[in-house]
Amino acid sequence: MSTFDRLADLPLTIEGYDLETREQNVSSGFLRLSTTFLLRGGGHEGAGEDISYDAEDQVALQEAGATQPLAGSWTLGSFCDHLEALDLWPQPPLRPPSRDYRVWAYESAALDLALRQAGTSLHAHLGLEPRPVTFVCSMRLNDTDEPPHLRRITDMLARYPTLRFKLDPTPDWDEAIIAGLQATGAVDSVDLKGLYEGTAVDNPADPVFYARIAEAFPDAWIEDPKLTPQTDAALLPHRDRITWDANIHSVEDVDALPFPPKMVNVKPSRFGPLRRLFHMYDTCAERGIDMYGGGQFELGPGRGQIQYLASLFHPDGPNDVAPTGYNAPEPPDGLPASPLQVQAHDSGMRWG
Repeated sequence: MSTFDRLADLPLTIEGYDLETREQNVSSGFLRLSTTFLLRGGGHEGAGEDISYDAEDQVALQEAGATQPLAGSWTLGSFCDHLEALDLWPQPPLRPPSRDYRVWAYESAALDLALRQAGTSLHAHLGLEPRPVTFVCSMRLNDTDEPPHLRRITDMLARYPTLRFKLDPTPDWDEAIIAGLQATGAVDSVDLKGLYEGTAVDNPADPVFYARIAEAFPDAWIEDPKLTPQTDAALLPHRDRITWDANIHSVEDVDALPFPPKMVNVKPSRFGPLRRLFHMYDTCAERGIDMYGGGQFELGPGRGQIQYLASLFHPDGPNDVAPTGYNAPEPPDGLPASPLQVQAHDSGMRWG
């Protein structure tokens, strides 16, 4: 029986729901908005988080309010079928991936509520043991960083000596920057951002740049290169370290990769429907594909949920699920260190 099938028969009663607005300035230089869904029923509450990136989408949702026809007695499976047939957008999203982000918000809240109404947790229901979660701090060095562009990293390592990093290399990294990063010994993955187009983080598909980064960090995972005949040849010696993120929304996307991966990034919100996410977990386990989790600047319960899922399905990967404080422009003292200790609740899909 698939993992989703083991959850689909959970009874679910929804009497109503509410929306909560969240916002925070984050290290990438923008004001992050998100919306928390709070589904109510039977004296319990289930939480999920819409992490759609465009502020206009969040504002339209919040202004429209809780208008979806969700009340009723369901199973988790029948509720998901009902939800996926609804138009969840008061106005069309600015970006197509946001549709899955919203489905994830509703369905994760429904799973949380169903488990709480059943008086059990996700790990207990599935017979899994949550484990401490290793995590990386994800950041992009840019022109606003003081020369030699390493001050923020060295400051964070002074306060958090076990911290590991996922960094976004750019073609303007010179030898001094690379040498400084090498000296930290703290780079677990490099995100080439080769699959984005028309965004502020695009990187060119440059075989010289790719080879320079791959050779500079021989133990780091190499995420999201754009493969052309030239870049593929440059990365051929490093193929076992190539992993994928931005293009992974389903098992079908893994099947479409140019070669079988050793590792993939499984971002729950990017998968949208619960059945699609749990099918991915099942398939990777069957095929021996390692996984790590990723976040999308969650500000509320969504962050704990992805940490919880990482603790069950891939606790030892380079999980990009650091506590939210690490995304602040000036991370505070006293944040939890990696590995993140188990904080699973006794009921629901809750962590922390």
